[in-house]
Amino acid sequence: MKAFYLFVFDWLCDKEVVYILNIVKKKKILNHLLNIHPTQAIVLGFATIILIGAVLLNLPIASKDGQSIGFLNALFTATSAVCVTGLVVVDTYTHWTVFGQIIILTLIQIGGLGFMTMATLLSFVLRRRITLKERLLIVESLNQYNIQGVVKLIQRILIGTLIFEGAGAIILSLRFIPDFGVVNGTYKGIFHAISAFCNAGFDLMGEYQQFSSLTMYVDDLIVNLVVMSLIVIGGLGFAVWDDVYRAKNFRGLQLHTKLVLSITGALLVFGFIFFFLMEFNNPATLKPLNIKGKVLASMFQSVTIRTAGFNTINQPDMTNASVFVTMFLMFIGGSPGSTAGGIKTATVGVLIFTVLAVIKGKEDIELFERRINHSIALRALAITAISVVLVVTVTVILSIFKDATLVEVLFEAISAFGTVGLSLGITPSLSDISKLALIITMFLGRVGVLTMALALASRTHKAHSKYRYLEDKVMVG
Repeated sequence: MKAFYLFVFDWLCDKEVVYILNIVKKKKILNHLLNIHPTQAIVLGFATIILIGAVLLNLPIASKDGQSIGFLNALFTATSAVCVTGLVVVDTYTHWTVFGQIIILTLIQIGGLGFMTMATLLSFVLRRRITLKERLLIVESLNQYNIQGVVKLIQRILIGTLIFEGAGAIILSLRFIPDFGVVNGTYKGIFHAISAFCNAGFDLMGEYQQFSSLTMYVDDLIVNLVVMSLIVIGGLGFAVWDDVYRAKNFRGLQLHTKLVLSITGALLVFGFIFFFLMEFNNPATLKPLNIKGKVLASMFQSVTIRTAGFNTINQPDMTNASVFVTMFLMFIGGSPGSTAGGIKTATVGVLIFTVLAVIKGKEDIELFERRINHSIALRALAITAISVVLVVTVTVILSIFKDATLVEVLFEAISAFGTVGLSLGITPSLSDISKLALIITMFLGRVGVLTMALALASRTHKAHSKYRYLEDKVMVG
């Protein structure tokens, strides 16, 4: 599809770009390149932003020691930022200059909202009309089903983002100013608000201790509530925002919104109760805290592992049961069309109701007094199966090239896929091959494994056949 490239070129200039593009097209140099599917455009767009970010972060001016960090480490950091993951090979505060930190923050914002949302914002600023082909790209990037109202949806997304991030930045700045001063405190407030809303997990608390994240604020009511609120709101999905804003009550919500809110709420409550009980007497995590600290830390852990990546307790110090449940919730992730990763809450919800339909002997998959098509269940199953294969493959690769326990490498692989950013402490010491494996995993986790599969398969896609094979039976179970 030509929309993505035409969109980028039109930003630079109109007449000159059209003139050059026509010349190039006459020479048939870009004809094949421009004729791409929307899913391919999304994948290519994210990849382009990552490469640009990697080049900028590799500059000596981006590092405090004045030395280039090396392209692979720069690529890892850029991928982690654009894919809003939070896995880092160096501490964000102690290694990167303000220039490098701003580059990371910009990549987080672009990656969190999606490159088409940011491109549309630029078109609004330039008062440029959004073409039909560009609207199709927006539909694909936001996981929408139709083109009607997508531009207005983008406007509401941008306004909502400004409100939520702005409010979070103000509150966090007021909290951090007494600790860091006016300028540094305000800067930290803005950085952490954007990072939390985009579910990125990058932090600037290395001023206390490297890789400490928000552990210094484990029992701070303001920091915990603000960061948790931003994480949850950012992870719900833009379509859910819009539906909640329009609906008058729960019954008036769309089926997708009901499913997302129900699964999200259930996972948050389950995570809180589980971590509170399992870590209550753990001397390395909750035991030294008072009851308020225990409640806040348990709530924060339940929220952050759903793709945010901040932490207020040290992950390696948790019990084995807590580590396992953390991996389970990281794999699920946030919701479709949001800043989060993982297989998504809606996917899990569809699988649950599909299993219930099979158990009850029903042919229809029913939820909230509605019926969904079996193709959606097949899509959910495909996403889950591909994701499991990906995580297992990456875990095997990390096991081969990293001297670590199976739990550590599995945790790292799931964290990368779910774009969470939590780690049991092995990220900085990974080999080059392991870093490349995680880079690919973070990228797939952000764009979506099924989106990537469709992008790779679209060139060989053929029209639906007009015939069907004979039906037969296979024994399962």
